Amino acid sequence: MKRDTLITSVVTVDRSGKASKQDLVAVEEPLEIRLGETTISVTMRTPGHDPDLAVGFLFTEGIVEDPAQIISVRHAETEGNPRQAGNTVVVELKPGFEVDSERFRRNFYATSSCGICGKASLTAIEVSPRRPMREPAPVFRAELIHSLPELLRQSQAVFDRTGGLHAAALFSAEGELRGVREDVGRHNALDKLIGLGLRNSLALGESLVLMSSRAGFEIVQKAVMAGVPVLAAVGAPSSLAVEAARRFDITLLGFVRDGRFNIYSGEKRISLDPN
Repeated sequence: MKRDTLITSVVTVDRSGKASKQDLVAVEEPLEIRLGETTISVTMRTPGHDPDLAVGFLFTEGIVEDPAQIISVRHAETEGNPRQAGNTVVVELKPGFEVDSERFRRNFYATSSCGICGKASLTAIEVSPRRPMREPAPVFRAELIHSLPELLRQSQAVFDRTGGLHAAALFSAEGELRGVREDVGRHNALDKLIGLGLRNSLALGESLVLMSSRAGFEIVQKAVMAGVPVLAAVGAPSSLAVEAARRFDITLLGFVRDGRFNIYSGEKRISLDPN
């Protein structure tokens, strides 16, 4: 099993001078995701929960439409290059399910984080299979939401050791922590969390996702694809994230910290009633 942290030598500097010491840093390595024999993506991630990451990624990018299509998720065996060991995940689909390779090529072009502009990205969600939002909408109390950042912080095991990871957590309307995942990339942390939810039937459509980071478009996109009704972030949302949340009718909360938050869309799912 690969380690998620690594000890390294550093020189610390303060007003009194410098000193040599050992420090713990989060590991970052590439993960190749394959669908059968076809390489779908290579992403930089923190090792750990790779099957969750692969399933979440394939689902939120619209490549796999239903977790029931998947028959196995495994690390590929590698020969001759120890550094590649554990850095490839292979997803096998049930016989009869076909994936349109041109569709996922178009989807990656439109949803990449390299600067492809807003309208093309929004259109990409509209043409991809998405989980419908649950009706009637689940409602989350404001007092509960105020308490979630601390619950998330207490669950960030690797962050506590390194200070270098994003986290995504899944909460029920009663405040139950249903799952948490960490990664150097916030989009990977969310894919890991969604993969966890899909593989364990964790009622994504009745839950709130809290991100320890800001909420960019790609985060809202993944929440939309998974049918998550409420997305909350400790940091700020982007303009395109707000536009996407409003278009696809999910609740988007930003600056969830220090006893306050902003509602950018979907106020119907937030209750100010303390009871």
